[in-house]
Amino acid sequence: MTSTSRRTVLTALATATVAGPLMGGLGASAAHATGTNDLYSSNTDLYTQLTEGTDFGRRYKRHEQVDSDQKTAVAYGRTAILALHGGGIEGGTSELCLGIAGYDPATLAPKGGPAYDYWMFEAIRSSNNAELHVTSKNCDDKVALSIAAANLNVVSLHGCTASQAGAPTSRPEAVVVGGLNATLKTYLHDALRAAGFQTIDGSTEPDLAGVDPTNICNRTLLGKGAQLEITTELRKSMFTVNTIAGRATSTTAVYDGFVAAVRTAVARLEASGGEQIIL
Repeated sequence: MTSTSRRTVLTALATATVAGPLMGGLGASAAHATGTNDLYSSNTDLYTQLTEGTDFGRRYKRHEQVDSDQKTAVAYGRTAILALHGGGIEGGTSELCLGIAGYDPATLAPKGGPAYDYWMFEAIRSSNNAELHVTSKNCDDKVALSIAAANLNVVSLHGCTASQAGAPTSRPEAVVVGGLNATLKTYLHDALRAAGFQTIDGSTEPDLAGVDPTNICNRTLLGKGAQLEITTELRKSMFTVNTIAGRATSTTAVYDGFVAAVRTAVARLEASGGEQIIL
């Protein structure tokens, strides 16, 4: 795992604030956190009305697991990474999903270290991508649900505005840590803060808390997971070039630091061995 120091991240954040990297696909509109403004009641509803490959794309990877010995415990997945609103909806979350899962966002090549299952939905229109938002508790994509249900833990990535996150105007670069897995939340706070990021507890922002049991981040083997809501300003600082239909090919030290921090938290959780399930 690539090491990115706290000083490097803080310096990169300060530089990004001045330089303003181009991230045209991000947008600064408020996330549809509650689903109240969604046009589609579910992924199935969206899939039946729009065209895959033109309006949206779905990408995923499941890693092979084998249980061929009657005397061993049944194998199960440990962690999956999800991005429900990638592409032009909540820009940068697709790239973060891939990076945290252990893959290069530009080439999809493995970057070394643990690799995790991932799933993402990406809006790929040239405009009006926000219309393709389906709130997390209404995600009924069969592959996404099966990946979440096959793993002990999920980290679900989202985008929000600084106002939604409750971040101070003097420091809008922030991430809201939510979900029902209290241990994973603690580890994410610890790792992200150690890397120089501002974290906000989801319990202070109900719309971003990710505590609904039907939220896909909590539909794991353990019935709990984690959700990260990342402000527009923080996501902008992670990239220098972006297209809506494609993925950013140029990332910054902020991106590297964020990815490394989340992977550190996941590795700490998996190493603890404290959360297991008997199937």
